[in-house]
Amino acid sequence: MRITTVGTSRAQDIATRQRRYLLSMSLRSLCFVGAVIAGLAGIGWLWPILIAGALILPYFAVVLANVSTMRNDTFELRRTIDHPELGPRR
Repeated sequence: MRITTVGTSRAQDIATRQRRYLLSMSLRSLCFVGAVIAGLAGIGWLWPILIAGALILPYFAVVLANVSTMRNDTFELRRTIDHPELGPRR
């Protein structure tokens, strides 16, 4: 394994997952608050979309929070010069 393919530490991975989950749940809360405001303002076409977003976002938040961050470097080192085996000494 090359050093560039090593993943992040466990603490960094958990912190990244928590940030993604917090961002998704914040967006869900904004959708819900926006739906209430749109409903009170009489915008009949907007609030159902925002409610649907508030209902669907938790699924995506959990899925994204469970995705681990893995570093994958597909670059492979190649031999550019083939050296034949050395023959017996003369």
